[in-house]
Amino acid sequence: MSAKGAGSVRIALLASVALMAAGAMATGAAQAQTKVTDKWITVILPGEPHDIEGCEASRSVQGRVAKFNIVESLVQKNPADGVLKPRLATSWKQVDPLTWEFKLREGVTFHDGAPFNAAAAKRSLDRTLGKTIVCQDKTKFFNGVTAEVVAVDPVTLQIKTIRPDAIMPMRLANTTIVGPNTPMDKPTLDTVGTGPYAFDSWQPGQQILLKRNDKWWGPKPQAEGVRYVWRNESAVRAAMVEIGEADIASTIAQQEATNPKMDFSYLNSETTMLRYDAMQPPMNDIRVRRAMNMAVDLESMKGTLLPKDVIPATQVVMPSIPGHNHELDKHVHVYNPTKAKQLLAEAKASGVPVDTEILFLASTYHYQNSVEVAEAILNMYKAVGLNMKIQTLEAGQYAKWTSKPYPEKAPPSILQASHDNNSGDPVFSAFQRFACDGASSNFCSPELDKEIARVSDLGGDARIKGWQEIMRTIYEDMEPVLFMYHMVGFTRVGPRVDFKPDVTTNAEIRIEEIKFK
Repeated sequence: MSAKGAGSVRIALLASVALMAAGAMATGAAQAQTKVTDKWITVILPGEPHDIEGCEASRSVQGRVAKFNIVESLVQKNPADGVLKPRLATSWKQVDPLTWEFKLREGVTFHDGAPFNAAAAKRSLDRTLGKTIVCQDKTKFFNGVTAEVVAVDPVTLQIKTIRPDAIMPMRLANTTIVGPNTPMDKPTLDTVGTGPYAFDSWQPGQQILLKRNDKWWGPKPQAEGVRYVWRNESAVRAAMVEIGEADIASTIAQQEATNPKMDFSYLNSETTMLRYDAMQPPMNDIRVRRAMNMAVDLESMKGTLLPKDVIPATQVVMPSIPGHNHELDKHVHVYNPTKAKQLLAEAKASGVPVDTEILFLASTYHYQNSVEVAEAILNMYKAVGLNMKIQTLEAGQYAKWTSKPYPEKAPPSILQASHDNNSGDPVFSAFQRFACDGASSNFCSPELDKEIARVSDLGGDARIKGWQEIMRTIYEDMEPVLFMYHMVGFTRVGPRVDFKPDVTTNAEIRIEEIKFK
């Protein structure tokens, strides 16, 4: 295509985006707020959340809206260096091997006027840790932990465990607090928290509005409110920021990140993988899983379907997390389809039904070009003789497969997964993803469970070395997943706001920190 032709296509795209954006936002109360020249910030997301449940704020879909905007945690982790700092708790200490004590911030109220105190914090944590709802704040950060929450007095909260827990403050840095009027037995669409912004309205298919909470305990944010809209197409999201219909496009594809004044790249804390159903044949055989790992040419997707700066992954935790086994990074799986065919033939000769059809479950929204990546891998698997079919899943469908209980009578499957491991300790990833009772695990090894439990009780260098050996065991001896990449993200930021993405941006966008230029 000529330069003139390409320019015409771009102009047409921008014009069509302007019409789409204006049409989608020109309804009801939103009609008076369609321009980004006011003191509202507009964030465009890759997809619509299926709820705004505070207990799910550690998921990126909900977290970009809710985390540290609507709901807050007792402790907050500094994204720059991982150091814990006060949020709703002002201080904490371990008073004995089984008890942590937190002093709570005074004078804080929830958005509905209820007071924040130890009783409210206990109720919220009891809701998260209980059995009436199942959410990621529990399954990711408290699975395998038995904890009792005690309100000692209005400003003192204690967490008691049956085994020593060296990282309780880190667990609570990833666990948000919801209001005492929140139902205990069901998730919410419009969660109530203590944060700098309160839920205002949700027009399904169009937008979510949050308004500034002028009674927030912290410094007054500049933005009067934030509107979230969503578009599936990366080019549309990028163009909406470029033409002034949005301030921030939280994720855009590499091919759209062409404007150095607006576009930022960053290591985004996500590790991509394929989760094998290692509980059913044929993938319950290590030879089949090993063959599947050898069948995928990860190097071929760098700089083509995915950014060239993605880092091949050998484990579920980022290189910056204590417990990452750096020695494994020298031994990335080598693409070897010939050896993969040999392993499959050996498994078949010993009675493993390697011809069984496997369902490849692809995500439409986890990262840019995720469906194209899935299709490329599917062809690689077929090339070594595996029998597969692909099914693409929207967010609501995908949620049924990502956490237990999985769909009943499900066929053998591979799930295209992405794991945010910016939580500060490998326990949050190892148990959830690989323990027998892990909420997102499709693998079971009692020996591995015992080792995860043992290392979880350790501290200091012994803990780090223990996790490094667990990472080695998973990668070299068990292979329950195909580790793919530590991902790079791209965000487009408009000219009127001062916002720099960081390692947390894929999972949270803290509106309180955003300034107008």
